[in-house]
Amino acid sequence: MSASTNSDGLPRWATLALLPAINLGAALVVSSLVILAIGQDPVSALAFMVKGAVGSGTGLSYTLYYATSLIFTGLAVAIANHAGLFNIGGEGQAYVGGLGTGLVCLALSGWPWYAVLPVAVLAGALFGAVWGLVPGYLQAYRGSHIVITTIMFNFLASALMVYLLGGPLIEHGQMAPESREFAESTFLPAVKEIAAALGYRTPTLPLNLSLILALLCAGGVWFLIWHTRWGFQMRTVGANEAAARYAGMNARTTIVVAMAISGALAGLVGINELQGVQHRITLNFQAGMGFTGIAVALMGRGHPVGIVLSSLLFGALYQGGAELSFEYNEISPRLVVVIQGVVILFSGALEHMFRPALLRLLKPKAPAAAGQRA
Repeated sequence: MSASTNSDGLPRWATLALLPAINLGAALVVSSLVILAIGQDPVSALAFMVKGAVGSGTGLSYTLYYATSLIFTGLAVAIANHAGLFNIGGEGQAYVGGLGTGLVCLALSGWPWYAVLPVAVLAGALFGAVWGLVPGYLQAYRGSHIVITTIMFNFLASALMVYLLGGPLIEHGQMAPESREFAESTFLPAVKEIAAALGYRTPTLPLNLSLILALLCAGGVWFLIWHTRWGFQMRTVGANEAAARYAGMNARTTIVVAMAISGALAGLVGINELQGVQHRITLNFQAGMGFTGIAVALMGRGHPVGIVLSSLLFGALYQGGAELSFEYNEISPRLVVVIQGVVILFSGALEHMFRPALLRLLKPKAPAAAGQRA
């Protein structure tokens, strides 16, 4: 077996690129059948989704805005998966991380955004890391199941934010459960401000500089996992914890650190959502991005490049689906959720369904024996 093939003989490029493309195509075929079943033209509907997602500067901006948060949460899930952990708590970690980011923006109201940003990043990462570290500790040292504890911490994060935004952090004189608005100087520059500085006029769009931060995090995760000692330990513990212990690795510490890094990455969602767009701490600002990050990580095969690409896909589904439901009165927004679910189904539970056929198609045939040739 060469480095360019998997253990079953399938070329790695086919596993990393062709198989996901086939799965995505199958998901689109099934989605088309669903659209056809409700009496709509699937070709025009899907074409409208594509146009709404990337067919204009506004649509592309929203797609990239959604993709930014998904890159953070997808990387968070991938880091944990490489250590053999299924972190389903990205939603809560993003929520609490956003609290850290929001508190910094509220406290440093007189500072310019470029001075606030590094502090907000550190605070968001720290708050998210703590929210991920505790389940990691319980898994490593107390034997608690990581799925159960991270789900519980999602509910704890929700309860904490409801308490804070209903009392200590609520803006005085209002009933809405949200904080006061951040000082304008702390706002992260958006596309409109950047374009204005270059002499262009654009509408108000949500895309902001946090996209660059997300891409830097993707590069950092790639370097950490495949080019550092810590990354090698994570992959070893994830592949075989008993073997890692036998080799002298501290599996418990690795698990705790992996969950802390995972939580820190999820905690950066608040940079995009709060400092970049909403400019105040609100309830449920993460809007399910933590859960969608699981699908992003699965479809991206746990690799940062794949995660960025799958984040773009799901960002396009969010934006294109919103445009579709707005244009077609007969199509409910829930249909977009169905399409997302079908994509997740084929990229997750059914990801290897087409693998045997692909293997038969691409695996080179063994040369015939000399006697057979004669």
